[in-house]
Amino acid sequence: MNAVDVNIVADLILAGALVAVWLTAGLLADALPSARSALQMRHRAGLLTALVAGGAAVFVAIPLVTGLLPGDSTAPAAALLPAVPALVALTATLRRVAQVRRGASAFDTAPQTPVPPALRAAAAHPLILVPLQVTGLATLISLPIAGGLVEVPGADLAGIAITVVGVAVLAIGIRAGLRHSRLSLQVLAPIGRNRLRAPVDSSR
Repeated sequence: MNAVDVNIVADLILAGALVAVWLTAGLLADALPSARSALQMRHRAGLLTALVAGGAAVFVAIPLVTGLLPGDSTAPAAALLPAVPALVALTATLRRVAQVRRGASAFDTAPQTPVPPALRAAAAHPLILVPLQVTGLATLISLPIAGGLVEVPGADLAGIAITVVGVAVLAIGIRAGLRHSRLSLQVLAPIGRNRLRAPVDSSR
């Protein structure tokens, strides 16, 4: 096996690791608001934090591994597209996931407590779901780039793939926003009912 074949195999392994970690994180983020108990939500939030940290570690490993290999490598170019939403996930998503985890940890004395509507709405925030799922989709484009099937820059297929991802980003954002709004309304609904049922002071 020559150096070119070794590089392609290494690039595909690195790109595959990105796909596995970030797609799993996106799926778990989608399931986070549907946790049945506070304990389950805390566990999911902890696992989500670990996956994001692992995905960041893969990004760091790419230049280190490819720097040790002879010849050119496509893995760094393949990682550029998913690196942008991953940066948002590291700066904004992790903070919100930590807030959800702390909120769920408040019920440690009663771990089977149903998830409060406010905590469920916080877990469905678009800044949790969208960056993770967009990063997962972007990593799929890294596979053909890492395998040498798409040349960067200037490949027509790469342009088509980026367009498809852009449409998917819009769809994910709209879905996440609608889901968060629906869950937020469930938070406000009991408040509205309580106002309607508030006793009237007849002495005034």
